[in-house]
Amino acid sequence: MKIMILGGGAREYSIALALKKSQKDIEFYFMPGNGATKALGTNLNIKDLNELANFAKEKDIELCIVGSEAFLADGVVDIFKKLKLNIFGPSKAAARLESSKAFMKDFLKKYQIKTAKFLNTKDINEAKTFIQSLNLPIVVKADGLCAGKGVIIAQSYEEALEEAGKMLSGESFGEAGKQIIIEEFLEGFELSIFAVCDGENFVLLPAAQDHKKLLDNDKGPNTGGMGAYAPSSLANGKLLEKIQKNIIAPTLEGMQKEGSEFCGVLFAGIMVVNDEPYVLEFNVRFGDPECEVLMPLIENPLELILAASKKNLKNISVKIKDEFALGVVCASENYPYKASPKSEIYIKNIPQNSHISYAGVSLEEDKLMADGGRVLVCVGVGKSIQEAKDKAYELCSNVEFKGKQFRKDIGFWVCK
Repeated sequence: MKIMILGGGAREYSIALALKKSQKDIEFYFMPGNGATKALGTNLNIKDLNELANFAKEKDIELCIVGSEAFLADGVVDIFKKLKLNIFGPSKAAARLESSKAFMKDFLKKYQIKTAKFLNTKDINEAKTFIQSLNLPIVVKADGLCAGKGVIIAQSYEEALEEAGKMLSGESFGEAGKQIIIEEFLEGFELSIFAVCDGENFVLLPAAQDHKKLLDNDKGPNTGGMGAYAPSSLANGKLLEKIQKNIIAPTLEGMQKEGSEFCGVLFAGIMVVNDEPYVLEFNVRFGDPECEVLMPLIENPLELILAASKKNLKNISVKIKDEFALGVVCASENYPYKASPKSEIYIKNIPQNSHISYAGVSLEEDKLMADGGRVLVCVGVGKSIQEAKDKAYELCSNVEFKGKQFRKDIGFWVCK
């Protein structure tokens, strides 16, 4: 079977690794992939999406999986479907749930799905009035895609107004920030919820928790994610039932009414306030690093993705292992502030029930080099969260590259 995966991070590497374990005879193509995906398949350098679709047609690619949100926002699914190619991901119109936070918030309001009180605006005076009506802290978001960095939690009215002004002027995030969303701050605990959808039906995957801050004890700047684990014990049956009934199901129904049927992965960032789930944001693909801890828990990932891509979820049963997975991101020396010098990666040993998902790496003369911000993810799997944590950190101690930094407390509070 020939499968194409779009993206070049640990998420895409994890998807390929899981599929390869479930079916040995897969021939992978990655666009663009990274230095480590070369060991799993063929890396491509075809930036034009029409050309990429034609390549997939010529090579008889049987399934394309979109990992990166940028491809979805650019309409890759629509282009592939015009050529009658099988692709897993939402259309450009459906991907607005992530590519436009303004669209997403207005959608939630229209379909009465719980979210924080908010204002969408392009006007600094309107923003100022709304900011002054809220209690501190205040959330300011850029409308467009900002690689997970377009959210500011302001601790003062002055900071909120300053950040709003920087976004609207284009100083902070360029065009992506010229429309902003200002929100009340919700106090509770966060969950990452993933639903694999085929337009009408969906399958809920184990709830995950991500660690966004760079440093231990949730200190330092926000990052793309420094680690994750799944399943989370905070997601009890009653809460998951509310999320399915009050968030995922009405979202799929609403998107059908909007004429933008949602197929692919719906990733809901949830804040739970007094046992009630509120939507912080939607993403329209697997999260990163959540994907790295979810894929090892799914016994039949290929069957699941194929069924969703062919609108056949009602006829399959997803099989989830009775295990836990925890992933620790090893990042480069200067992440997330600036680029770091390349450094060779040395792997001493890979303990049983652990593996590496590679992200910011390149290959030079058969040497694997740390060549990005988040370099790799050390993943451990076990019968308990404690066992998964121990395996992940044991693997971390076996990985070396110059300037390596990682959090020492991923999942620690649930292991106490």
